Amino acid sequence: MDSRRTDSTESASEKRPSFNASTPPVASAVATTACAVLGVTGAILHQMPFSSAQLWSITACMGAYVAGGYGPTLNAFVSLLNKKLNVDLLMVIAAIGAAIIGDWIEGVVLLFLFSLSGTLEAFAIFRTNQSIESLVQLRPREAWLVLGGNREDKRIPVESLQIDDVIRIRSGERFSVDGVVTEGETWVDEATLTGESELIPKQVGDTVFSGTINGPGSVLVRMTKAVNDTTLERIVHMVQEAQAQKTPGQRFVESWQQPYVIGVLTAASLVFFGARIIHTSSWYDAFYHSMVLLVAASPCAVVVGAPAVLLSAIARAGRQGVLFKGGVHLESLGTVDTIAFDKTGTVTLGKPSVTEIWTPAGIDQAKLLGLAATVEHKSEHPLGIPVMAEARSRQIAISKEPIDDFHSHTGLGIHARVGGTWVGVGREGLFASHEIGIPQSIVEQSQRIRERGETSLMVITDDPLLFGVIAVADQLRPESTATMVTLKKLGIKTLVMLTGDHERVAKSIAQTLCIDEVRAGLLPDQKVIEITRLEDRGSNVAMVGDGVNDAPALAAAGVGIAMGGAGTDVALEVADVVLMRDGLRALPFAVWISRLARKRVRQNMIFAFAMIAILVISTFFSLPLWLGVLGHEGSTVLVVFNGLRILWMKTPDFAKIGRE
Repeated sequence: MDSRRTDSTESASEKRPSFNASTPPVASAVATTACAVLGVTGAILHQMPFSSAQLWSITACMGAYVAGGYGPTLNAFVSLLNKKLNVDLLMVIAAIGAAIIGDWIEGVVLLFLFSLSGTLEAFAIFRTNQSIESLVQLRPREAWLVLGGNREDKRIPVESLQIDDVIRIRSGERFSVDGVVTEGETWVDEATLTGESELIPKQVGDTVFSGTINGPGSVLVRMTKAVNDTTLERIVHMVQEAQAQKTPGQRFVESWQQPYVIGVLTAASLVFFGARIIHTSSWYDAFYHSMVLLVAASPCAVVVGAPAVLLSAIARAGRQGVLFKGGVHLESLGTVDTIAFDKTGTVTLGKPSVTEIWTPAGIDQAKLLGLAATVEHKSEHPLGIPVMAEARSRQIAISKEPIDDFHSHTGLGIHARVGGTWVGVGREGLFASHEIGIPQSIVEQSQRIRERGETSLMVITDDPLLFGVIAVADQLRPESTATMVTLKKLGIKTLVMLTGDHERVAKSIAQTLCIDEVRAGLLPDQKVIEITRLEDRGSNVAMVGDGVNDAPALAAAGVGIAMGGAGTDVALEVADVVLMRDGLRALPFAVWISRLARKRVRQNMIFAFAMIAILVISTFFSLPLWLGVLGHEGSTVLVVFNGLRILWMKTPDFAKIGRE
């Protein structure tokens, strides 16, 4: 990843004026709007018959020049200070030249387009800054430091902590450090790291991570990493690093604009002096010819060709529930041939549910489920939620008989007496620790359930004729299978699953969805490594995810796609594309429209450069200014129309998943 890094700060300073990235660039947006309004006013006044109409028209256009030209002029000046030329300089000179030869409206159009471009870029930088702030907000600001032998707690700033300090984490608090549990037991929500919906049991000696959420127990944690080196801090760093990378489109624009500007300015100067020496004795005529060349060579159609397509595609996508955070991301998605998916909450619903209840013949399933739900009713374990939900869906009421001798064993399960009947729900270790025999049929059925990637909850009572197994699993989204099939039809060559879950579970789901590659048991930095590995083998990669744990991979991939309905704030901020509806239904549409937009951009660029070449060549054959303006503006109108066609094109059936 480091080999692809560029100094984005330096590049940005050469192109755009500095601004406060923590606030939206309202002033730039107002200036762009004012340029458009004053330009339209000037064009209308230019057609009016009263005597002072032309004066007022020029006055309005001058105001548009000031509003729209301030940004490009400042950009050109900053670029000159860095001893570089860019298209901003060419556009400013062309606008001034257009005013000198009396075509104010042409100058206004040029300045408005560039002012709009600067405003959109400023908003993009603002959104990038917000994504970093969202990550930083996950860090607790203070922690409870345990002092010496008296075991008193003192609340201090997290920055004051040192390695080997002992911290108390109370129920419901976020862990403020990376460390090891030294006292107590608890369950921890590690969704910020693994993306998994299940709480993870933590006992003495287990590792905990900053930013994760403590469950019902209070624990003491010995700090093992410096505050600036926690897992969460590394995530922040990776997001910043990945967002500093430039896209191929950005590098292409920077590669051609300097030689193009130099070539046009050199050609205009040669025409000016050449026409004066060879063709005319009038300095005005010589200047007129050079300005005709400058106007003809001004890349207005080139500049508007891509935005006309990309903005139309973004507007169309927005109506279908797909938010592109910029045209460059829309264009980048059109080149993707590999899509990596997070599992939980992305291709699955992220909510475990009961998939099967097995009991031997003759055993009442409803009675067994009712006893399990009654015991789980006193538990705080997340796997108890789907058991109770299944009982409610079957209209099985929680038993009103007294519940005694309730115990929860971290990582093993729970047991209690319900009206005198001993009931245990959990894994083999729970029953082995109580010297309770497990029927061979339960062992076989549990193995069968686990082989298909689901969780097996054994339910055993002290009644030898009342036992069974409840299978619990995260469910696939209804549209996941159709989405994968459609993506293949759209030309996506490789589908990859990157997940923090167990390999057995991941492979089971991947097989169902016909996903090509699986990488399981991954932490956030390992997901970034996998993204880099895919890119190193020549793939253009998009990452689809929904959680904080996906943020580094979303930022590192060529295109990051977040689930908007259930996605965390950080994933939504970091991602380049957001599926605003909760599901993958709109993903094939996003891929289709991005490829269509990229095709239209390519068409517009070829046409615009060809038209510039024709007009420039024609200037050497006495091309009149009005014809140069007509060709220049006509080509601009055509590329804009080609872009607007995207707004009303029908989505092909193969790019739809359900209703469009």
